[in-house]
Amino acid sequence: MCGIVGYTGPREAYPIIIKGLKRLEYRGYDSTGVALLNSGLKVYKKKGRVAELEDSIVGKDLHAHTGIGHTRWATHGEPSDRNAHPHTSRSGKLAMIHNGIIENYAQLKQDLTKKGYQFKSDTDTEVLLNFIEDIKENNQCNLEEAVRIALKRVTGAYVILLIANDDPDTIIAARKGSPLVIGVGKGEHFLGSDASPMLEYTKEVVYVNDYELAIVRPDELILKNLGNEKITPFVTKLDMELAAIEKGGYDHFMLKEIFEQPSTIHDCLRGRLDAEAGLITMSGITNNLEHFKNANRIIIIACGTSWHAGLVAEYIIEELCRIPVEVEYASEFRYRNPIVNKGDIIFAISQSGETADTLVAIEKAKEQGAIIFGIVNVVGSSIARISDGGAYTHAGPEIGVASTKAFTAQLAVLTMVALKIAKEKNTISEALYKELLFELAEVPEKVEVLLKSADTIKAIAEKYKDSPNALFLGRGYNFPIALEGALKLKEISYIHAEGYPAAEMKHGPIALVDENLPVVFVATKDSYHEKIVSNIQEIKARKGKVIAIITEGDETTPTLADDVYYVPSAHEIIAPMLATIPLQLLSYYVGIAKGVDVDKPRNLAKSVTVE
Repeated sequence: MCGIVGYTGPREAYPIIIKGLKRLEYRGYDSTGVALLNSGLKVYKKKGRVAELEDSIVGKDLHAHTGIGHTRWATHGEPSDRNAHPHTSRSGKLAMIHNGIIENYAQLKQDLTKKGYQFKSDTDTEVLLNFIEDIKENNQCNLEEAVRIALKRVTGAYVILLIANDDPDTIIAARKGSPLVIGVGKGEHFLGSDASPMLEYTKEVVYVNDYELAIVRPDELILKNLGNEKITPFVTKLDMELAAIEKGGYDHFMLKEIFEQPSTIHDCLRGRLDAEAGLITMSGITNNLEHFKNANRIIIIACGTSWHAGLVAEYIIEELCRIPVEVEYASEFRYRNPIVNKGDIIFAISQSGETADTLVAIEKAKEQGAIIFGIVNVVGSSIARISDGGAYTHAGPEIGVASTKAFTAQLAVLTMVALKIAKEKNTISEALYKELLFELAEVPEKVEVLLKSADTIKAIAEKYKDSPNALFLGRGYNFPIALEGALKLKEISYIHAEGYPAAEMKHGPIALVDENLPVVFVATKDSYHEKIVSNIQEIKARKGKVIAIITEGDETTPTLADDVYYVPSAHEIIAPMLATIPLQLLSYYVGIAKGVDVDKPRNLAKSVTVE
């Protein structure tokens, strides 16, 4: 949640910060603001998008060489001008931005109120800032030491950037549980929630770890822990191009990212899958091979779309590897008292690698002796660093809030993981192993083929755009794809949609069926095809409208459905990667038809780094 940007150096800070905020707006867009240091502290902030802030400060004094900026996803306090960041301290000498939640802010606020502090906002951030200033004044210490003392007393998650009126070249930053990247330039430094704000300025970055504090000046970067011990910064070279975070001629990032999937799936497979040689090369598996071969159980922990990828993986791993798999919502797993045994393998799936619930869940599981295998998209992310092994999905930056290419890349990685383990355990026949390798290698080409028929989905979307509800049904490997299709439609079009196993339809959801309800069947050819055809007939008998995602060559289903979309033929283990594409397109085109900002749907943020 929330996007943060900072700059200190010889350039004008404001253009860098405002451009960075636009790139980070996917993290939250309830309000935005900047604080600039130049012979005084200037703060400009406003409810709404970054563009609205820009318009409101035309003609203002924006000259500065040090500054910080923030785009907000509201937690404490409704979206408003007064709750927007940056916040200023009581003295007006300090300004701060914050991504996270301070859980004990109420007690801190009560203590400060007794001392005479008054608050201009409803945020926990303003409380933390004044707490820092109070420590500085009453302990007669410098700002760095005050921050260190304060952070030892707060509970919760945070990244903070802090600037002071009397030290115009310095940004003090600290992190726990939320991401922070520092870009290293020549005589300048850039700060951000991710690397996108600094891509055209530097490719050298430092990923700040939990409980670390950074003192950032144009020509100096000092890292310390909360015990005031210096840490040597580890500089990483970015493997990302500016074009990856631009629309490239598409109307929306979501559409661009849907159409990028032939290349992103190819990038995911490249260097790992060699179908001709019958090889899968994955060091994360090889280095932990004995754990996988002897595992009694795999637990998959994820949230949202990544949880759906985990459900598909459950079917594949149990089928091919014969290892019991449980799939857990990270937000539930972390709060109950789950049984985790030494040697259990935990798969942590997250696009950002920063998902707060998933992070806490795997930290607890690791303490209990579990092996952590991370599947993430963002290099250097927190989950990647805490994992014992893992695999990057190599989907590239995903800017649209609703996950598309990251999901299919997760499916590709998970399928390779299952095949690699199954091969090593001898739980898969040589014939099936080779068949699936070749089928997996063909997925990018097949996705490219099916995307050429996107206009078919666009016509279907126009037909059903005014439906208030929708039902998504699938069986077997396609059941999680039905869940994912329903989630996408909810996220992007605000239509109420539910996903169910098709066989469960008769246990309740069929009561919703009438002549106005669109029912989307994920009905590619598989072991359950005859059964799902029967389910389609049951919907038609009750006058429901059937949209069917089917395999090329299927001659039965088109005679029953109102609308069909064909995907290339594939083995049922591979088919989910194909079947999900038309559902992504359906949600996109319905959202566009309804006038929704599909890249930034209401109330959502890309990376959920708070509870």
